Amino acid sequence: MTTAEKLCILGEAARYDASCSSSGSGRQGRSGGLGNACMAGLCHTWAEDGRCISLLKVLMSNDCVFDCAYCASRRSAETRRASFEPRELAELTAEFYRRNYIEGLFLSSAVVGSPDRTMERMIAVLRLLREELGFCGYIHLKVIPGAGEELVRAAGLLADRVSVNIELPSENGLKLLAPQKTRQRILTPMEDIRWLKLQNAEDRRRYRGAPLFAPAGQSTQMIVGATPDTDRKILLLSAALYRRYEMKRVYFSAYVPVGRHPSLPPPDARVPLRREHRLYQADWLMRFYGFTADEITEDDDQLDLELDPKCAWAVRHPEQFPVEVNTADLATLLRVPGVGVKSARRILAARRARRLDVEDVRRLGVVVKRAVFFLTFGGRFYGLKSDSRALLRAQLGDGPAAGGQMTLEECVPRISVPAALPAVGAAG
Repeated sequence: MTTAEKLCILGEAARYDASCSSSGSGRQGRSGGLGNACMAGLCHTWAEDGRCISLLKVLMSNDCVFDCAYCASRRSAETRRASFEPRELAELTAEFYRRNYIEGLFLSSAVVGSPDRTMERMIAVLRLLREELGFCGYIHLKVIPGAGEELVRAAGLLADRVSVNIELPSENGLKLLAPQKTRQRILTPMEDIRWLKLQNAEDRRRYRGAPLFAPAGQSTQMIVGATPDTDRKILLLSAALYRRYEMKRVYFSAYVPVGRHPSLPPPDARVPLRREHRLYQADWLMRFYGFTADEITEDDDQLDLELDPKCAWAVRHPEQFPVEVNTADLATLLRVPGVGVKSARRILAARRARRLDVEDVRRLGVVVKRAVFFLTFGGRFYGLKSDSRALLRAQLGDGPAAGGQMTLEECVPRISVPAALPAVGAAG
């Protein structure tokens, strides 16, 4: 099988992994090396400064020994199998970087033989890139659940970010759909990463030249919609993961029907992308706005698909509003729909010089068409005169939820590669 054929198969298989995040890594390039990881942020689509950034997002292999019902690479799936050799993938990554196709690598894998054997092959790719080919760009490595601590340590010293997929929100779902995996085998490497990062921070306090361990931290991903777990359960689990393992991000992946199982949605089920979006919004509220999972889901275990979680909370709590924009503290402003973290801080700074009106807060970045229902401006209220909750929902809603459900093929194009890849090592 040619390298181009392998890339088509393994790039296609990798599309189910969520990877869009800013890198948070400042790995510096060196003389004679390739690339660097920029603190400004690295994503598989867009960086924080607006630049379009690309990662080579690929599996090491899709020849899995596990048979997880929700996975496209499961052992029983009728799909073409392929595996890269470590040097083949390392040289392909370096050559793609030289040709300005990519600026980093996102590497995951099916379980080939055993978790440790799979990790050894992935680490071999990173060693070749870092030590032989001089690659200093961003690398995100998926750690295989069940891998030993020493392999996790080696991975963290070579990669910028490492992650272990939590897979499903509940242990019961894991037992039903992925019986070869256990919650403990998933959580153990997460704890190893947390402990190794703490140990590395102490080493660097003592020795300035100590190498960095996973400078962009760790993240995880869970599948949404494959099991009947509620949004409340998912958000409570996310909060626990942030607290216990110091996660940088928890990613949500709407379940894409890839097989038949009596406990899975049918193959023609729509992908719940609106639900995934609401979970990300709720996650943002917990991380930056001071909300708890209990507050977000206080009236219903499922998030409102027609209102974003912040608007939904505000509509449920009319006794909290309106608030005066010229006197409200930061925590109160952050609860107002249409007011973000940056705009709230701008309001606090601007009102030191003068009293603010509607046009002032609009210029400060507030989404006035939402905030106007929850703020007063020098005592003046420009929102609805009626206290009808239904009317307020109509003003704030995104429309019927059914229209937000799509199939993966409708929203994500399949990977395509040139018929003939550049020869590895060829001049650019």
